[in-house]
Amino acid sequence: MLAPRLRQRWLTLLSVASLGLALQVTNVQAQSDTQTLDAADRAMKDALAAARDHRWSRIDDAAIDDHVLAGYVEYHRLKAHLTSAPAVEVESYIARHADSPLSNWMRGQAQIAFGRDGRFDDLLAISDGKPSGTIRQCYYYTALLDHQPQEAAQGGRELWQVGHSQPGACDRLFDTLRERGEIDEGDIWTRLTLAWQGGESRLVDYLADQLGDDWDAGIDALERLRGNYAAITEIPTDIGPQGQGSGALFTAAMHNFTRADTEAALEAWRKIAPHLSLSDTQRHTIEHDLAFYSMVRDIDNNLGWTDDALPRLADGDLFELRVRNALADQHWGEVIDWIDAMPEATRQKAHWQYWLGRALNQRGDTESAQAAWQLAAQERGFFAFAAADKLGQPYALNMDMPDVTPLQGELAAMRPSVQRSEALRRIDEPGLARSEWFHAIGQASAADAAALNAYALERGWYDLAVHGAIMAKQWDALAWRFPPAYQADFTQWGQRNGVDPYLLMAISRRESSFNRQAVSPVGARGLMQLMPGTASHVSRNLDIDAPSLGELFEPTTNIRLGSAYIRDMMERYRGNRLAAAAAYNAGPSRVDRWLREASGNFDLFVERIPYRETRAYVQAVLTYRVIFESLAKQGDSQGVALLTQAEREGIYDTTLLARNP
Repeated sequence: MLAPRLRQRWLTLLSVASLGLALQVTNVQAQSDTQTLDAADRAMKDALAAARDHRWSRIDDAAIDDHVLAGYVEYHRLKAHLTSAPAVEVESYIARHADSPLSNWMRGQAQIAFGRDGRFDDLLAISDGKPSGTIRQCYYYTALLDHQPQEAAQGGRELWQVGHSQPGACDRLFDTLRERGEIDEGDIWTRLTLAWQGGESRLVDYLADQLGDDWDAGIDALERLRGNYAAITEIPTDIGPQGQGSGALFTAAMHNFTRADTEAALEAWRKIAPHLSLSDTQRHTIEHDLAFYSMVRDIDNNLGWTDDALPRLADGDLFELRVRNALADQHWGEVIDWIDAMPEATRQKAHWQYWLGRALNQRGDTESAQAAWQLAAQERGFFAFAAADKLGQPYALNMDMPDVTPLQGELAAMRPSVQRSEALRRIDEPGLARSEWFHAIGQASAADAAALNAYALERGWYDLAVHGAIMAKQWDALAWRFPPAYQADFTQWGQRNGVDPYLLMAISRRESSFNRQAVSPVGARGLMQLMPGTASHVSRNLDIDAPSLGELFEPTTNIRLGSAYIRDMMERYRGNRLAAAAAYNAGPSRVDRWLREASGNFDLFVERIPYRETRAYVQAVLTYRVIFESLAKQGDSQGVALLTQAEREGIYDTTLLARNP
């Protein structure tokens, strides 16, 4: 059950009769970010801007000394003179700001500055173990060379054994380890083969020049393979001194060969495998790749070998792929056999119990099918809900909200990290505010994390509640993982565009976790992660001005355009939300192609989506939609449907296309 305060928040947000009042309630976050600053916050905002530009004379120290964010200005001051700062000053700063991400940021900056200047004793003094990031790790292990040489050697070898160039910060470490014999020619050869495997030709040539005469035969073999992978059956099996380079070369060669021509690679592997001296890991890696690509590329001539290899390899991902191939062909007996052969942990998942039930039902074993679906329906998820539909029973939400007392909520609000996050929001620093919050969650106990998540929901910081619950692994705290974010906007634009508001919320939850400032690596923006080009296209269709990049971060604008786009996708696919969601993620041209190649029910359509990301996306969106509607009914899934009758019973093929694209 929802805690009383959280339940009341849900009921308030979801039952407001007036749209204007609902907008006022759900836009608390936007209002708090733009409110008029008091003198102290204005001084801090100005001081932080000046500190970033190193305009120290523009900072009014007296006005900010007692401000909760004073440490941010101090951070920039200390960072600016790290080359001359004593380690004790850095240590003091880190200790005083241990409850803030500032401590880790300063430690990282100091490690780079001290390492670059050769101040290795100072670097160790301010470190607290192996740092993150290649540059910092290289400096750290360099500092350990004369203090803990074994740890330095182990760490240095791990940094060495990669198939790409490393930054100049690693040069001193690598040179010293080579002088000491900790990195020998065998290690050089291993890295050379990794570079070849990764397509780094220049690094391959550079490393080849570092090898002695004992490796000439290996280099000659590599040159043959670079021109013709099929030569793998003709090169010597004894590479390098005492054959120590054979495993690395043949592993890299098979990696490249398998991707280039899987059928020919398997034929060659059958010839050479009995004669090679490989580690168990190397042999497993080669055969896993061969099985994987044989199934992905549907190579009939490889199927017999693959089926023989799967039980020996015993990898869950290979069994899943084999079942998908059997489903694509609707070979129900094979589906049953391969699910039964899966590792126990994989087989017991709702996903595969659903398909086991489906296959058993197709074979006429209704009783066993019902048992499999009953097991699947105990979980929360797309195929678990589909199994519940087969049984005609409500969905198992498995919601379990941690108890948060009023006192815990009050204490959460008093935490310095929360006060800093609040202040950073006031001065329009949402990125720093999120960093403060997540640092606090990362350091918190389970009870404190729960109090912070409850507070985030109360404040309307929906994205923080979502990520906080995930960080704290509070998977069943559904009110935090699926908050009623921007409910009024989703309702308004969903109704105007004829799109279910819960579907829009589910898409936004999957796309951005309700972070309205989210930007993807490819440039998608805002709550519904709109690409600028898509936003412009939709705007033209709506006969309105295209939004600026900044306007795409505004919830109302983003939701308006995103809801219009998903409406267009639903019209394209005759109202089918599975196809529309797939198109939202992968693009309509791909979905059109999948429908032309498909013919089956909803479950086969979803399972046969070739892109793992899109396959997971469609399942997540429809699952989230169920959760949002159920939460709106106080956590009751009775009467909530995963799919419409048409979606559940229809055939997924070209008949779903409303027009010729």
